[in-house]
Amino acid sequence: MLIIQNTACYVNHFDLSHFEHLAVGIVSDTHGHLDTAVRERLHGCDLILHAGDIGASHVLHQLRDICPVVIPVRGNNDCTGKWPQQDHPELAIIGDTAKVELPGGSIALTHGDRFNPPSSRHEKLRRYFADTTAIVYGHSHELVCDQEVLPWVLNPGAAGKARTQGGASCLLVSAGRHQWKVSKFRSSNPSPGKSR
Repeated sequence: MLIIQNTACYVNHFDLSHFEHLAVGIVSDTHGHLDTAVRERLHGCDLILHAGDIGASHVLHQLRDICPVVIPVRGNNDCTGKWPQQDHPELAIIGDTAKVELPGGSIALTHGDRFNPPSSRHEKLRRYFADTTAIVYGHSHELVCDQEVLPWVLNPGAAGKARTQGGASCLLVSAGRHQWKVSKFRSSNPSPGKSR
């Protein structure tokens, strides 16, 4: 079982760098629903990151059923007005950003909605989180792997029903001390629902 220690860098800072290798699942924009195919694809992950617009605590519980270590950040729709009232205590402890130290590097986790306009989002994210190997964000619902320069900018797309743009999706990162590999997954069942 993974043991994580929270420190005072970013809103949340998790150091998992002592492992030799970790399989990391990355999701975003579930808006209260986790796609079944994405859920199945995440089995076997050592850690799951959620880049915001979670929608309700039952999504986090579903992810924890797959993997006990889930690190989420808030999205612009993760607010008391949009979450069920009984979920407000769990919402209150979710930060806006997180830094996750992994074998061979680190990931900055943010929803990305504050980095505008979209045409310069990657440039702004790279400047703001320059001390990382990769930056994971959500918000756009677009599956993106921009790995041309460091830090990489990754967006897992939407893992729920809302605006999946061809099917619910996620990313998988194989993080080892000497090499990282990113792979994409997209469900074959597109669901064109609208965001809440």
